[in-house]
Amino acid sequence: MANIKEIPVHALDGSDLDLSAFTGPLLVVNVASKCGLTPQYTALEKLAETYGDRGLTVVGVPCNQFAGQEPGSAEEIATFCSTNYGVTFPLLEKADVNGDDRHPLYAELTQTPDASGEAGDIQWNFEKFLVGADGGVVGRFRPRTEPDAPEVIEAIEAALA
Repeated sequence: MANIKEIPVHALDGSDLDLSAFTGPLLVVNVASKCGLTPQYTALEKLAETYGDRGLTVVGVPCNQFAGQEPGSAEEIATFCSTNYGVTFPLLEKADVNGDDRHPLYAELTQTPDASGEAGDIQWNFEKFLVGADGGVVGRFRPRTEPDAPEVIEAIEAALA
């Protein structure tokens, strides 16, 4: 598997973003503004604040592939996230996470199995991948697993150790 941090990505504003500039682990999450799971932004921002000084970076990837729940422009997404959830972590430009036009980042991430051993397509918005400081994927958490669930916190703590 490729080093996740070496895959070219763009920030929500379209500028290049170098994931390798983040020296610690990453928590990569496909996000949406109009999903029943959208309140997970609160816990994601809390993780960013709690663990940011120890090196964790939360990275949001807006995606409109699940019931059209992220229809907005880059500006609308940025405004929604900052106004409603005080999001300070980086957001990438809107991307497909499944299918023929799947972003290369997700082509790599989806090869990682979850706790039950299942790899493959993203199930829904707010699926989480923990990427170690070395760029390797160390954990996959399905959408209904809250960002502050014990298994996620344990994996983050281990990745920061």
